Amino acid sequence: MKGILKIYHPEEILKYNIKSSYCKAVYSNKQNFLEVEIITDDDLDHVDDDSLQYNFPQLSLSISDFPIDTDKLVGQTFNVNDSEEETYCGVNLYDDEDAFIHDNELKFSKDENGDLQLIWQGNIDDFYTFSDEPIAFKLKCHFRQDTPEADDE
Repeated sequence: MKGILKIYHPEEILKYNIKSSYCKAVYSNKQNFLEVEIITDDDLDHVDDDSLQYNFPQLSLSISDFPIDTDKLVGQTFNVNDSEEETYCGVNLYDDEDAFIHDNELKFSKDENGDLQLIWQGNIDDFYTFSDEPIAFKLKCHFRQDTPEADDE
């Protein structure tokens, strides 16, 4: 498992396992930009039958083209929010519904194996019950290279 995303809805804490993660600092036109994409697994084995999560079994969060002052991510904290002029944050619910993320704080460090690690906290629109109050979320994942496994067939 690459990590976990927890969404703290007032009715229940929703837990999504991270299936894939992508992160890099991109240098373009004399400027560094942050690119992050986190995709959750759609596995529901760990979810109760009456969970809100059944309506949205999978989602992805992303940050794109966010200008940063460095090409080194370890030890950095970035506060990312969309503005009227720029859109950096994205949510894909794999559904017809829309949601937006706000107050994003991304902290990068190295884990015990020396791999890049991200702790991402913020708020997401309540796409479960459509209340006007945003819901807090916290995500923790690593960006370790997957090792392909060869089948012995």
